[in-house]
Amino acid sequence: MLRALAIALLLANALCFVWVRGWLAPAWPAPHSSEREPERLAAQLHPERVTVLVGPAASAAIAAARAAALVCLEAGPLGEGDLAGAEAALAGLHLPEGSWQRDAAPLPPLWLVYVARPADTTVMRARSQELTRLQIAFETLAAPAELAGGLVLSRHATQAEADAALAAVTARASPGKALRWLRVVSLPEPPVRLWLRLPQADAELQEKLKALPPEPLAGGFKACTPRPA
Repeated sequence: MLRALAIALLLANALCFVWVRGWLAPAWPAPHSSEREPERLAAQLHPERVTVLVGPAASAAIAAARAAALVCLEAGPLGEGDLAGAEAALAGLHLPEGSWQRDAAPLPPLWLVYVARPADTTVMRARSQELTRLQIAFETLAAPAELAGGLVLSRHATQAEADAALAAVTARASPGKALRWLRVVSLPEPPVRLWLRLPQADAELQEKLKALPPEPLAGGFKACTPRPA
């Protein structure tokens, strides 16, 4: 009886050894066979896409990946009176010196085809009626103060465009009723618009910027937009 038991144990051990060694595969795969070669290689997805980098090449790839993760963010436009509060909010993050900058962009000049407001309201009413009769659209200008109350027929980026528009409108008048009270004027130089720009914000900094209160930052930080020099 003992001899039969010993033989059975020997056979069981031998069978276990053969199984563990993988000699019974593929019918009976060895334990943890998926963690061995070549099974692990066979389980790869798109191995042709894998490139092994060593030494300087690996460092360059890491640097390129980090650079790709950096984004340019900006808050604005801000008026000069709003700039102090916006910079105070940003300074609370204790960013490294030079990590953010001011970016200024003046508004483009604007030229108007314009009817000045005369002292006599009857004259202004007559001019408005004449423009309406000619089916020329206009609106009353509210600001700046020196031009307020006058009528604006059109707005233009250059004086040449405004002069051409004035000539086209004048040509619509009836013979003997020239619209001599129409003229071209330029709006006073508009204020400079300011942005606070961070040209290289990593993921950690992006999260910090999102947590800042949006009110002093003109709604918060957004992706940078190109502006004319």
